Amino acid sequence: MAKKMGVWMDKRQAKIISIEGGGKILTTIQSGIEEYHPKGGSGTKVKGGPQDVVQDGKYLEREKHQMKSYFEKVVNSLGEVHALVVFGPSQTGQKFVDELLDHHKNFHGKIAGLERSDTMTDNQLVAWVREFFE
Repeated sequence: MAKKMGVWMDKRQAKIISIEGGGKILTTIQSGIEEYHPKGGSGTKVKGGPQDVVQDGKYLEREKHQMKSYFEKVVNSLGEVHALVVFGPSQTGQKFVDELLDHHKNFHGKIAGLERSDTMTDNQLVAWVREFFE
């Protein structure tokens, strides 16, 4: 039986749904990506007055490394896959698919879809993946 999997992901977590035969396995992986809230911005109420500089370059670089580590954890949890669908509410899914295509050649031809979806309960996730592969 071909192993079909779905990965629902956003920046905080990934839920991996494995459907093989009649059974299902649901695994959750936390991303560990820090929330970034810049401090600074306008330092004065005077129009054209001095501005505080927000140093977000280092935060963005750190987030990029954390995202790469998150994707590696998800890839390592997938194991052998025959068909994979990636879905979720944010652009994280697109970044994950790009990572798979760029750095994990064994996933070429196995990505069955990339879909936008809202947050769902675990039962809704399993049902969504089953319907996708029917």
